[in-house]
Amino acid sequence: MFVDGTGLHLLPGCIDPQVHFRDPGQPDKEDLGSGSIAAASGGVTAFLDMPNNVPSITTLEGMQGKLATAAAKCVTNYGFFIGATEDNVSDLQEAVGTKENPIAIPGICGIKIFMGVSTGTLLVSDKSALERIFTETAGLIAVHAEDEDRKAERKKLIEGRTDVAAHAYYRDDITALLATKLSVELAHKTGHRLHILHLTSAIEADYLTDHCKLPSAADGHPIITTEVLPQHLTFDETDVDEQGVRLQMNPPIRYAKDRETLWRRLVDGTIQCIATDHAPHTLEAKSKGFPEAPSGMPGVETSLPVMLNYVNQGRCSLENVVRWMSTNVADCYQMIGKGKLTVGYDGDVVLVDMNHTAVVEDENCWARVRWNPFRGRELTGWPVLTVVEGVPVFERSEGTGQKGRILVEPGEVGKPLLMEPWK
Repeated sequence: MFVDGTGLHLLPGCIDPQVHFRDPGQPDKEDLGSGSIAAASGGVTAFLDMPNNVPSITTLEGMQGKLATAAAKCVTNYGFFIGATEDNVSDLQEAVGTKENPIAIPGICGIKIFMGVSTGTLLVSDKSALERIFTETAGLIAVHAEDEDRKAERKKLIEGRTDVAAHAYYRDDITALLATKLSVELAHKTGHRLHILHLTSAIEADYLTDHCKLPSAADGHPIITTEVLPQHLTFDETDVDEQGVRLQMNPPIRYAKDRETLWRRLVDGTIQCIATDHAPHTLEAKSKGFPEAPSGMPGVETSLPVMLNYVNQGRCSLENVVRWMSTNVADCYQMIGKGKLTVGYDGDVVLVDMNHTAVVEDENCWARVRWNPFRGRELTGWPVLTVVEGVPVFERSEGTGQKGRILVEPGEVGKPLLMEPWK
């Protein structure tokens, strides 16, 4: 296949370090095949998927099942988190090892801890259980940082409310900060590698300025990193008022002051990378309204276009976007052969047209739920060709129209990500 790249930009493929592709158990929302295609349509050549499935994935056997499913369905590279519970340390050790004997199984990227309930049944909120996990396992620990006790207490304050603004009120920034501080405290106490997922608040971002560094720059200190979502860099309370439960997620979309601080801390390096927390729910489920509607939204298809649009607006540089969505992600997870356009690295690349302008429309979505939170927004800068392992897997052209087309069969390309072990 010959591609004329005149006037286009060649970038390393994006790596999305947080998605929920709902496989196994909820195929009406997404599965690894549809999620992988949606990722490819957005210039994402690799993803890390979360364990709050049906059933939750908390054993090595469950992880091996997901890896086998991905090999049969995916068109991108893939990795998976194993879910922590308050009593499955031995299962976690089978997947990532102990500090004395760390292991790195291809496609297993670390441990996921829900410090507060989000969606699903996984929860570890007891401090002694958290400390045991931090002390007795190797690997990377990624945390959903919300304090469960404060969240439960504050939920009482909104009883009877049906306005979605109540969501950010009860799951407030202190609820997030308390859990973030606890996870940082445990990382320092135990020396464990920590990644804080989907940062949302100004006070967390400011607190983390003294703690977060990339692994390549950690200088022997505990390695703590964090990420932010395009949703939290874009939306605020006014958008939530307009779009309602489409923008309901955990942790929530917050306020304009939080958004601007997140941008500042992303640019200054406190925040290392960008994820999407792609967590689709059907519009039928969302139509129940607050508080019955589930939290979560798609995002993997538009994360790169949203950030390229910010490049065109002068908010950041193209080099920034490459670092945040590729190079730094590979660094955070010690991925082998990913994140750079370098001789000897894997052939995962994306060709983007920085001048292509299109409005985000639900009908162009590849995600199975067929909607997108950026619906109606005009974005300039879109991927036109996604290549995985040297194989073109997706194209968007005048001939295909804005939706584009997939070029390979399920399972034809893509492999488990290789990562170095963490002590």
